[in-house]
Amino acid sequence: MAEPAALPIPSLDKLGVSRDRPLVIVDVDEVLGLFMKGFGGFLANRGYDFRIDRFALFQNIYAPGAAEHLDLETGRALFNEFFAGHCAEIEPAPGAVAALTKLHRRAEILILSNAPPQAETLRGQWLRKHGLPHPLILSSGPKGPITAGLVAQTAQRTAFIDDLLPNLDSVAEHSPATATFQHVADERLRPLAPAAPERHPRIDDWAELGEAIERAIHG
Repeated sequence: MAEPAALPIPSLDKLGVSRDRPLVIVDVDEVLGLFMKGFGGFLANRGYDFRIDRFALFQNIYAPGAAEHLDLETGRALFNEFFAGHCAEIEPAPGAVAALTKLHRRAEILILSNAPPQAETLRGQWLRKHGLPHPLILSSGPKGPITAGLVAQTAQRTAFIDDLLPNLDSVAEHSPATATFQHVADERLRPLAPAAPERHPRIDDWAELGEAIERAIHG
């Protein structure tokens, strides 16, 4: 089977991102925003249970009283519906806005989110509503290649923050000079999330994380 075509790498200049300041690339769901909480509320309004008993998404969706999770096709349809009309309703992760606002004084911020294309308008509105008017890039799949393409456009120090270990490992592989950090916003997910602190520092408090990013990009 042929590999999916790689997404084009956006130009930092066209995004309005300076090449003269350090670059911080940040995920949204479970990093800047409480996705699981918001998605769970959306599911409850449609009569489903969202049981966070594993580090997964569709396998945590149940009909009330059911022992087996919802079929993946129905879960995917609910996921797409949420992103098409409700993804702007999630809450910011505690401390995230304050930390990014502080970081932005001396660094450029790019938001890199794996989300369906229909989420772009609402996700951009959500960022602006919460005082995060930074360029947004929607992508899919491992984030290493697109991060490497973005990082290659600047000679400054760079950092990448995500909740998912595969994305962090992908960035480390494709852009090894980029400092990587793991953050899991939802307290229910934290004990379930795979981590590799020897490769990617795991910092679930945004105030502490912001300070660590500052050290990484400014020395």
